[in-house]
Amino acid sequence: MALNIAYFAWIRERMGVADETVDIPADITHVGELVAWLAARDSRGAHAFSEPKRIRAAIDGVMMGPDAPLEGARELALFPPVTGG
Repeated sequence: MALNIAYFAWIRERMGVADETVDIPADITHVGELVAWLAARDSRGAHAFSEPKRIRAAIDGVMMGPDAPLEGARELALFPPVTGG
């Protein structure tokens, strides 16, 4: 499955790209599995996703947790926790 992944803030800086389209292996079915796969893919991913519990995700603009299924997703956004005031 091809999926567009958008990276934000320090994740984007560590990955070296703002977004990319990746072919996800068939056995990757949930957000958390994809984050683990991205971390194992290369040294940039290992650095960007070294603390997977800090990563937040949105599938097609809707916030989701690590157990969210990727089936039917067009875009996944990955970003660090957001603060505001």
